[in-house]
Amino acid sequence: MSYGRAEDGTLTARRGGGGLVSGLSAIGPEAGAIWVCAALSDVDRAAARGRTRLDLEDTGGQQVRMLDIDAATFTDAYNGIANSTLWFVHHLLYQTPLEPVFDQDFRAQWASYEAYNAAFAEALAEEAARGAAVLVQDYHLTLTPRLLRERRPDLRIGHFSHTPWAPPDYYRLLPDDIAAQVLRGILGADRAAFLTHRWARAFADCCAAVLGAEVRVTGEELTVTHEGRTTRIGVHGLGADAEFLRGRSRRPDVDERLADLRAQIGEGRKVIVRVDRTELSKNIVRGLIAYRRLLAMHPQWHGRVVHVAFAYPSRHDLAVYREYTAAVQRLAEEINSEFGRSDWQPLILHVRDDFARSLAAYRLADVALVNPIRDGMNLVAKEIPVVSEEGCALVLSREAGAFAELGDEAIVVNPFDTEETARALHEALTLSATERAARTKRLAAAATALPPQRWFLAQLEAL
Repeated sequence: MSYGRAEDGTLTARRGGGGLVSGLSAIGPEAGAIWVCAALSDVDRAAARGRTRLDLEDTGGQQVRMLDIDAATFTDAYNGIANSTLWFVHHLLYQTPLEPVFDQDFRAQWASYEAYNAAFAEALAEEAARGAAVLVQDYHLTLTPRLLRERRPDLRIGHFSHTPWAPPDYYRLLPDDIAAQVLRGILGADRAAFLTHRWARAFADCCAAVLGAEVRVTGEELTVTHEGRTTRIGVHGLGADAEFLRGRSRRPDVDERLADLRAQIGEGRKVIVRVDRTELSKNIVRGLIAYRRLLAMHPQWHGRVVHVAFAYPSRHDLAVYREYTAAVQRLAEEINSEFGRSDWQPLILHVRDDFARSLAAYRLADVALVNPIRDGMNLVAKEIPVVSEEGCALVLSREAGAFAELGDEAIVVNPFDTEETARALHEALTLSATERAARTKRLAAAATALPPQRWFLAQLEAL
């Protein structure tokens, strides 16, 4: 959740939407759970300042402690380390002839990341009942499990990574001491969990390569032993929340946006849909290049297909993300200029976030394009088949975590190969309605196998 200011200056609470929020709310207020989060903005910090708990009416009755971490410390930790270093390592995004450079500025940012994690560990140590289960989420908090273990050895601690995990050779781009510190931090947990077996195995391989840890596979159980402690490694493939998506996608605001989209697209045209944030890992530019190549190779699609691309701004406080968004917009304009005509706009691009409009696009998709360079899971690949009205063909990157569950029913591509992706789009567009419907049914079944509430509860039960 986050806060905004009303016109009169009062603070107003906003709850996040979507299936993941539903999953993290699986434990109701009656369970006595306490959520610890960090203030993201100055308004959030104002709401958190001087209070141990947020007002229950703001949180839906949940006990929430929001940490008022110094703004400069937060920026260094969140943007400098989590989003500009660890994210880039795990998504293999560095242009290595030029980056990364781990200099004294980086070391100063790393000190902030340590302080950020320590603030969470202190708060969790204060809040947790004796013997409680504590679930720590994601790459922002890799050091927290070990720091919490040192303070409260009685706790049952789990860590979950929502990103991919880099293979050892790439992971070791990090300075040796920091590469080891991150791994030791997560190994402070009793159990470390990941979205796919591939990412879990990569983490274990890094522990062996960097720390010399002992990795064992016994049946389906993977364990890592280091410095006398054993951490169990688990996998929980987060699925789509079918009930939430189907209900939300039939509300009037979605119907209204669906009518608007259909008017923009025109009658009788096939629709290729992508919905992403403008993160570098989402590979939007190569997706647009592939669509342009489709139109060049197959002129029979001129006037008969429209690509609806939603590229919502992400991390725009970082220059590289602003530049990437601008590149997406330039390429979209080039495609429309090159192929468009008075009665047909081949590409519709929206860069303003609108969840209802995304759901409307899900409903009318004939083809879903999900081609990330690398992705922990990618819930869009799972959500579109659940919501699609007529059935959609899924063109899916083999580097998305969702490939492990959906690959058999998708048209799979190498995300760097735009020629292959163009061919895949053509194949997807030419599938019969019967084949699309059959694939969509099987995709939706796989996509909803572990919905958010069950995903979250499974982590608790495993502790």
